[in-house]
Order: sequence, then structure tokens, then C-alpha cells
Amino acid sequence: MQNTFFTKVRPRGESLVWFTATGLVTGLLMILFLLGLVVYEGVSVFWPKRVEAVQISNTDGSVETLLGAIIMDREKQMDAGTAHGQKQSEYQFFVGNKDAYGQMFRFVDADKIISMSKPENVLRMKRVEYGDALAYPVKIILADKTEVSADDKFFDGVFRQLIDESNMRREQYMHIEKDRIGAINTRMEQNTLALRTLEREHGADYAGLSETKELTVENTGLQAEFETLAEEAKRLREKQNETVLCYRLADGSERTIAIGNIMHAYYPNRISVFGRLGESFANIWEFLSEDPREANTEGGIFPAIFGTFVMTVLMSALVMPFGVLAAIYLREYAKQGPFVNAVRIAINNLAGVPSIVYGVFGVGFFVYLVGGSIDRLLYSDRLPTPTFGTGGILWAAFTLALMTVPVVVVATEEALASVPRGVREASLACGASKWQTIQRIVLPASAPGILTGLILAMARGAGEVAPLMLVGVVKYAPMLPLDGTFPYIHLERKFMHLGFHIYDLGFQSPDSEAAKPMVFATTLLLILLVVTLNIGAIMIRNHLRKKYASSVF
Repeated sequence: MQNTFFTKVRPRGESLVWFTATGLVTGLLMILFLLGLVVYEGVSVFWPKRVEAVQISNTDGSVETLLGAIIMDREKQMDAGTAHGQKQSEYQFFVGNKDAYGQMFRFVDADKIISMSKPENVLRMKRVEYGDALAYPVKIILADKTEVSADDKFFDGVFRQLIDESNMRREQYMHIEKDRIGAINTRMEQNTLALRTLEREHGADYAGLSETKELTVENTGLQAEFETLAEEAKRLREKQNETVLCYRLADGSERTIAIGNIMHAYYPNRISVFGRLGESFANIWEFLSEDPREANTEGGIFPAIFGTFVMTVLMSALVMPFGVLAAIYLREYAKQGPFVNAVRIAINNLAGVPSIVYGVFGVGFFVYLVGGSIDRLLYSDRLPTPTFGTGGILWAAFTLALMTVPVVVVATEEALASVPRGVREASLACGASKWQTIQRIVLPASAPGILTGLILAMARGAGEVAPLMLVGVVKYAPMLPLDGTFPYIHLERKFMHLGFHIYDLGFQSPDSEAAKPMVFATTLLLILLVVTLNIGAIMIRNHLRKKYASSVF
């Protein structure tokens, strides 16, 4: 009886075990739900949707027709006192044609829809300005005023060829304006600064110097080359407007657009599943490789991807040496006592300081003090225009490195403390010095733990936004911090960041509905970038762990 009694009594605290397990499962489900929502919304942005021709009954009895792709079907709460229940279905359509309608999305009550159909001759055009257009093609007017009707069997081939030619011309004049003319402007600016330096050093006699004459002659040649290239770019831009497409909107009105302003066009209701899959891959490639357009709601986000990656790598390169050296001194060399304990407490407290505080410190110390001093010492000829005395990717990396260094210090100290004392004593007994023991025994054995601190620092630094808004991130930065212009690395430049891009789209965009798809897509990309960087660091950590596990322990 006694044994039976004790077997039936539940041990104390077992219910708490189930309670903690429930908390873990709840947390995992919340994370999976959030990631699933981001993945679903982010991926669906790139999938081409069918276009509906919708007839709508208005309150005045008239019938309106619109062309739109269904974005969302939801139920909305109706106004109080309505006789038809409490909820009603509502559709959100992407109607495009922002230049004609003023907005690209429209909400329509389901009970007002008379009919919906999928006409095969609806054309979706991706334009340089005003977003996509949904319309019926009417005719093409060529440069010699020859017309090709949409009913002509050669229409699609001619239209596709004209778009390809205009895209090639666009690449040509953008290369001329951005790369070749940009390089000339950079060189002319350098020569102008050199002339200003000569004038300051030699006074009025600088005009007779051989260096002055050489720089002046070079600037004259550069100016002539600039004018030639500008004229060529102008000619290419004018040629973009020679051929015109005439198209008809859903309400019957006709409009025209220069084919040079069309980047891509297809019939969404004609293409097969494989065709839609191809369009999806094309949309993804554009998103990853192109610059943003239309207040960042169209185009790609390549500058933001590049800026986030460069800043994260630069921050990691800055935080690791300082964090590891500080941890080595505190653990291996500093005499343990009240002062060292106070330093450790301060480091732990720094890890909890709000990130915006680091941003304010970065502006005051790195930008104004350090950057301003560099400008006065090395770039005085450019003042009052600041070079390093303003926000840039270098100061952003320093600020985030300062913010994440407590994480690296704490993780490195724990990794150093985990190395057995006997291993150290064996090394010292064999005649090695203390630094040799640390360098060849302790650091390799603690490398996995050190990399764990780096992983945590990268994960936090890559997603921070608040401090970056003060020390260098901008809405749009056409010039990358790394390019083919000497000296190739431009750490003083401002940059774009995926986190700030999400903030700008979500809260600063003039068209919130148009920006919503880009918010999810950019969020998904930021998560993938952070995960990729972390996986790389984890693989290195696991390799080091296997390499030194048997030789040290």
C-alpha cells in the first residue's frame, strides 16, 4: 500500500515543467507565424496576378468599369444602422495608372460588383514613372508616323523589339551620365581643389606655375569631353520619345506614352503557369539588382542591400579586435578586485543602453569631433563643405561597433573562462610565456565562444535603425561606398540600409498602399541577409570547435 501511494503522488513542481514547455511552444508558434506571414506576403509580391475587368454599380445608378488585379478579399465592419448585417465583403484591386487615377489601389464593396471577367488583351506595362499601367493597346506610332494596329499580327513582335531597343538606349545614357560623366566631374573637382590649394600656398603667383597650367589645360579638355558626352546622352534621351504607344483605359479614354518610358510589358491573362513563373523570377531579379524608383515604392533595393552588407562587415571588423582585447585584459591580465568588477558591471549596463543614445553619441563624438578634426587637418581646401564631418558609413560602423562591443566582451570573457586551468598550467610548465599560452592555447580553444559573441553582435547591428538615422543613412544614395572610382573605397559617403528602407516605406511613403508590398519583401530580404551572415559565422565556429576540441580538452 505504501509503494502504491507514493507512485500515485505527483512530484512537486511537475506542473511547472509543463508550464515552461507551454511557454516555449507558444513562443515558437508566434515566431513561426510571424515568419510565415513575412514569407507569404514577401513572396506573393513577385507573383504576377491575373487582371479582372470589373463592372461596378454606383449609387447614382451608373455602371463603371475598371481593370484591376485582386490584391485582397476581406470582410469589413459596416456602419451602425445598416440594414444588411454587421459585416460586408470588400475587394482591394490594383488598378495602376497613377498618372490617370492619382492612386494605384482601389477598394470596392462586393455587393456593388455586377460582373468580373478576364479579358485576354489586357496589357500590363512596367513604366519608368507612375508605376504600372493596366490598359488595352490600340496602336503603335513609329518615328516615321507609320502606325501598327493592336489587331495586326506583327504588333506583339514590333512592340517587344521597340521595348528592347529602348531598354538598351536607357542603359547607354545612364552609363554615360552616371559613370563616364560622373568620373569626369570627380576629376574636375579634384583639379579645382588642387588649384585652390596652389592659390592658397603661392598667392597671386600661382597662375604662372607649371602645375596650374597643366591643371587648367586638363580641366579644359575634361569640360569639352563633358559637353560631348552630355550631348550624346541628350540625343539618346530624345530618341526614346520617337515611338509612341496609344492605349485605352477601362473607361474608354485613350492616352499615349513614349515606348522609351516602358521597361517591360506582358499580357497577364494570356501567359501560362511557366510564363508567370518566369515573370516572378524577372521581378525578383529586378528587386535585387535595380535602384529604387518612385519614392522607393518601385524598382529594386540593390543600394540598400549593398549598404547593409558593407556596414555589417565593417562593424564586425571594428568590434572584434576591441572586444576581444578588452576581454583578454580583463580575464587574463587585470588584477581581480573592486575596480575590475565595477568595469564588468559597467560593460553589462552598456549592453542595455537604448540604441538611440549611441546614435546621439556617434553624432557628437565621431561626426562632429573626430570627423570635423579630420576635415580641418586633411580636407581644409574643401571646407566649409564637410567630407568626414558629416554622417557616413564609417561613422555608422563605429557607432554600431561601440553599441555591440559589450556583447563581444561578455561572450569572449565567458569563452576564456571555460578553458580548463590545467591546460594553461601545462603550457606554462613546458616553458611557454603567458602571452604564448594565450595566443596558441587559450584563444584557439575559446574561438567558438568568441564567434558566438560576433554572431550576436552582427544580428543586433544589422537590424538597428535608430542610431543610423543620425550618423549616415539616407532615403536614397545613388553612389555606393565601394565603386570603380579612385580610391575605390569611400567611407565618407552616406548609404542606404534595409532597416531604414523598411521604416521609410512603412511610415514616410506618400502612398502607403503601394509601399506595403515592398515593406514585406524588404523585411524578408533583411531576415535572409542576417540569417546568411549568421550561418556563415556559425559554420566557421563549428569548424573551429571540431578542430580544437580534441587537441585542447
